[in-house]
Amino acid sequence: MTPWVTRILVANVIVALVLPRGMVLYNLLTLFPPAVVGLDRVFIPEMPFRPWTLFTYMFLHAGLMHLIFNMIGLFFFGPRLEARLGARGFLGLYFLSGIGGAAFSFAFSYGAPVVGASAAVYGILIGFAMYWPREPIYIYGVLPVQARWLAIALVVFSLYSGISGSGGGVAHFAHLGGLAVGAGFLRWRDRRLGKDRRDFHRKINYTPSMEGSERDARKRWASIDLVSMHDLNRNEVEELLARVDREGVGALSIEERQFLDRMSGE
Repeated sequence: MTPWVTRILVANVIVALVLPRGMVLYNLLTLFPPAVVGLDRVFIPEMPFRPWTLFTYMFLHAGLMHLIFNMIGLFFFGPRLEARLGARGFLGLYFLSGIGGAAFSFAFSYGAPVVGASAAVYGILIGFAMYWPREPIYIYGVLPVQARWLAIALVVFSLYSGISGSGGGVAHFAHLGGLAVGAGFLRWRDRRLGKDRRDFHRKINYTPSMEGSERDARKRWASIDLVSMHDLNRNEVEELLARVDREGVGALSIEERQFLDRMSGE
């Protein structure tokens, strides 16, 4: 168990124990799309405006089995993802997937109340499948299915059930929103981290001679004071300059160009 998986699990269990279904506070924390934007107040003026339910609905469950299934998914797939993504990346995936489920509920099932961590947990499932696609998942502890095929099956099932209206009482579009937003977040995150790594390496490898023409670089290097230089450095500079004269500046590696730039005082 990793720290944030443990905290989220504990929080969900505590909320289920102290806030059972049917309480007034439970209803105030339930996601009901019209209430988030205040439209239900047109018909029920005393109904409070409830934007916080975009977040709080993830900690409510419709019953014991609903809670158990969601927490099992978090327990088995969450720790490995948290270890890979770190706390910030894991929490971003979890809560953005949950908010994605709320957004899809707005778009496709506007009049239905929604509770549960399912959308957030589906984001964890799709993340696991993206990073470990061939990992076998044992359905009911018996039937092995690769994570990628399980993720595809979940997408197809959620889409079909949402469109057909089967499985009444289950927020299939919220599940689909968790899958879609979770996958999108991880793609964006990996692309951004890849760009950050490329920028980092570009800065490390940057050297002044990479700007301007090869003629300008050769001219700068020709100004190196070989007389006052240590024998080892002088021999290295002379060897590199001779290679430039024979083969051109492009024959030098980044490290060799950086060495000549340092010797020229750049």
